Amino acid sequence: MNELINVIKDTIKPNFLNIRTSIRAYDRDALCCGSPCWRWAYHAIHSADKWFINPYDYEEPDFHEEGMDNPDNDTSVVLTDEQLLDYLEAVEKKTMDYLDTLDDAMLYTKPEGCPYTRMELVLRQYRHISFHTGMLNDKTYDRKGQFPMWVSESGQFIDDGILFGRYRHRNIGK
Repeated sequence: MNELINVIKDTIKPNFLNIRTSIRAYDRDALCCGSPCWRWAYHAIHSADKWFINPYDYEEPDFHEEGMDNPDNDTSVVLTDEQLLDYLEAVEKKTMDYLDTLDDAMLYTKPEGCPYTRMELVLRQYRHISFHTGMLNDKTYDRKGQFPMWVSESGQFIDDGILFGRYRHRNIGK
């Protein structure tokens, strides 16, 4: 049985939906911790690309420049939001395809050459994607006075193009 794999597949979808919504709603050039928001979006997507499967057996994307995944580093590469969303889509597909190759027992094993179990890698990326999505959404709230839609369950979401829709997080006390 693949009960855990099915739970992971169902629950990773909202993470990808949430960061996609953040990129569609944010001010890409707004500074967050000294770097433009688009750099943080790239950082989160790149991390999911590298760390979800096996960071010790990984090839950088063609457009990547050494150190570009760290928003504190200068880079000559500037990705458009369309490029970020295309990269996100590719990472999401790669992740889902990878999950289709696993069974529950494999979650307790380590990929070749990796010191972490597959389950540890999955959980780290849940946390990492959510953390940086929150950073981006905070900047959007500061700039626009609205918090982007936040999806907890993939079955609740229909992508109708509304970024600040009925499922958005509400800031209590503000």
